[in-house]
Amino acid sequence: MDGGSPMQISTPNEDPAPRVLQDAIGVNLAVDVDGAPEHLQQGLQQIIGSHNVAYFAQTSSAQAEHVWSVQFEHTEDVASGTFDVRSVTGQVPQITVRYNRTIDAFRALGQVLTAARAAEVAALTNPSALQTPDFTISESAQFETLALMIDCSRNGVLNVNSVRAMLRNMALMGYTMLQLYTEDTYKVEGEPFFGYLRGGYTHDELRAIDDYAFAMGIEVVACIQTLGHLGQMLQWPRYAGLRDTNEVILSRAPETYAFLEKLIKAASAPLRSKRIHIGMDEAYGVGEGRFRGLYGQVEGTAIFVEHLGRVHAICAQLGLRAMIWSDMLFCLAAKNNALYAYYDQSNNPAEALSRVEGIPRDIDLVFWDYYHTQPEIYARKIQQHKDLGCNSPWMAGGAWTWSRLWCHVPFSFESNRASLIAAKSQPGRVASFMLTIWGDEGNECDFFSALPVMLYVANHAHTDKSEIDAVFMENAFAAVCGGSLGDWMAASGVDELPQPNEARAQMPSNMSKWLLWEDPMLSFMSPQYAGLALDEHYAGTASRLLDCALAPNTRYPLNRLLRMPGLLARVLSLKCNLRDRLARPYKAGDRTALLQVAETRLRPLIEAQRELWLYHRARWMRIYKPFGWETLELRYGGLAARLHTMYDRIVAYALCLPCSALRKSRAVGVAAGVSRHPALLPGRSRLPSLTVPFDSAGDVSGPSMSADAGSGLSMGEVPAWLPSITSADSSDDPAAMSMGLGWPVTACTSSLPACTIPACGPLQSHADTNAPAPLPVLTALPATSDTDNVTTINALGVRELGGEGDFWLQPAPLLPPELDPQDSFPRDIGCLGEEDMDTVIDSIPELEEDLLCIYENSYTSLLLDYGRVTAPSRLG
Repeated sequence: MDGGSPMQISTPNEDPAPRVLQDAIGVNLAVDVDGAPEHLQQGLQQIIGSHNVAYFAQTSSAQAEHVWSVQFEHTEDVASGTFDVRSVTGQVPQITVRYNRTIDAFRALGQVLTAARAAEVAALTNPSALQTPDFTISESAQFETLALMIDCSRNGVLNVNSVRAMLRNMALMGYTMLQLYTEDTYKVEGEPFFGYLRGGYTHDELRAIDDYAFAMGIEVVACIQTLGHLGQMLQWPRYAGLRDTNEVILSRAPETYAFLEKLIKAASAPLRSKRIHIGMDEAYGVGEGRFRGLYGQVEGTAIFVEHLGRVHAICAQLGLRAMIWSDMLFCLAAKNNALYAYYDQSNNPAEALSRVEGIPRDIDLVFWDYYHTQPEIYARKIQQHKDLGCNSPWMAGGAWTWSRLWCHVPFSFESNRASLIAAKSQPGRVASFMLTIWGDEGNECDFFSALPVMLYVANHAHTDKSEIDAVFMENAFAAVCGGSLGDWMAASGVDELPQPNEARAQMPSNMSKWLLWEDPMLSFMSPQYAGLALDEHYAGTASRLLDCALAPNTRYPLNRLLRMPGLLARVLSLKCNLRDRLARPYKAGDRTALLQVAETRLRPLIEAQRELWLYHRARWMRIYKPFGWETLELRYGGLAARLHTMYDRIVAYALCLPCSALRKSRAVGVAAGVSRHPALLPGRSRLPSLTVPFDSAGDVSGPSMSADAGSGLSMGEVPAWLPSITSADSSDDPAAMSMGLGWPVTACTSSLPACTIPACGPLQSHADTNAPAPLPVLTALPATSDTDNVTTINALGVRELGGEGDFWLQPAPLLPPELDPQDSFPRDIGCLGEEDMDTVIDSIPELEEDLLCIYENSYTSLLLDYGRVTAPSRLG
């Protein structure tokens, strides 16, 4: 890779390069940490110890055939913001990085990773590319500051480990600043209701984040609100005296500024930086609430500038340089709160500001625009900011993570491309660019889905060219982040119509959000996608993404996160057009066809929605603090209740039964639910549920089959990776028996330390739906102490739902062999409590979301009996 040649940009809409590298990593980077400059050593250890792609020799589980030695040299001969990388061939190729700023050394390391990936691709046709690498890389940062802002105020507060993971990616990409947007999600001494039950950062947490970032040359800057967006705080009676409107704090009141000084001190004190973002955006209605009653009618711009001056004085007293979002200067001047006023090319607030005292000269204005795709629109608005006296305003673009469940990568590329071209070009050139990640409407989106956008912006910010080469992006995303760019682009298909809609050029669709949450019975949005083949579109998207997420792939470990959009697409494939499918047989009076739709689409939808909820919950608990999840869980709970009601009423109508009869049978069987892996859901049979009672003496009374339970056992074409389970050595244990494909389960209570219980036998095919239930098969549980209320997960799994020795058989989602931990788990680990489960999860980070999902889905602890059951024994 010749870094001296310009990078080109072409927005990848399809797979930019074939995924040809599926074997082990071909080259290891042996980074000389001890020999590196002292200011780099901790940061290098942080990255090498946690990088998820096995390129580093220190952490690679298998030694690669080729090794490159990497050394760092700090020198003043290299200008700030630039670096150069040179390779020298030899028995062990030597890679030398020369740099000035700390962050440039880590950006250079990311480029060396990219070069290693590119060399592996080249080695497919030229084997010497790995053995004798010959390349130079030289880059110059286009901005003095390249910042990332992450919203931590819309329900989701990233936990410290997640912030550290973001920082490691930022360092390898070359970001110089992190801002955590915290409206009320930081602790303020003496203010218990500020951020009450919101998961705010403590002083120690912010200090730990700052230390971690500093080791990699990244500045952490407080990003708070001092005018609008304070509704979470102002809702409490304690702050009623500070309220202008429900969202805006009361300007001019002395107690307001005493309180704001406390906020500014609390947010900035844990951090090294002497910069602070004080917000002030979207303060709609400023001066229109209690302010008017107290101080009379005052023009909005005058109120805003006066308030800004007083807050600026507080910052100056504390030695802080402040920045603000600039939109209210434009909206107030136009007397229009809509975003149209902000982006109106003819609206220049310079005249309105000339009638007031003016804004302080050392306030930095941040111009944010996430919508346009033409560079000239950004350039004109940047010039208007300069007309206000701000010689170097900030430019802020957005990764489209808000109001959706997955980042819309293609549109994020398009809009940021336009803003970056304008920000890098004369006469509109600016010194600072910020990428924002927002979480409006509940923070449903996984913020790590914005990684491709983060990388795209960083690459654009390190070249003076207007285009980035797609193959370069593919290699960089694979080497730096550990994902396949083509697959991550495909994940945006959850919000892409099968046919382009040109009318939404400045507002990418978030159809997955409204299609997921809209009422399934009313389905009032269905006319908007009438005539589109959404069923096939979402089914194809789900198939691709779930294949990527579940595949064993050391090259693309990040692809496991595609399980979220894959499960979402699977739900949408069943939910879209559901009302129309039900309405047609209902209007025709065809009760049989109506029941068939309920069983083949609605019932699988209920199960798919449940699996999405469980995975989303596990992922949330992995990356965010627990606070805020209740908002999303209420949405999932409401959707689940509506789907169950829909199913009950349709089945009752189709079978000519009152709903009360269904409720009675549901209490017997259906309430326990049956959840199986999606691969086992092509068809269903109306088999009854199974209850396994046994008495205190340990006698098994046999399965109790309820003919009217009607829950149905999931069945269908069995995947090839699901063979029978056989005990490790049945000759040593006469009680152990071979288990057929079906419902293998073991269980015990304090009164039954070692026993066998019946389990349902092999699955029944559609052709045998009228056949009698298969005979049960037995399996054994070894004697274990302290085994009250144990849930045993083997093969398909079981959950214990009640006491008194009664167990419901309820399989949890099944993992294919690619995700089977196999030898990674300790054997004979017995009963796992919460702390033990954390230990197991930490030992296999690539399975963390799956294991958490299983553990959270269990009412008690997990008993993993790997000593008695041979592979393919699986977690449920």
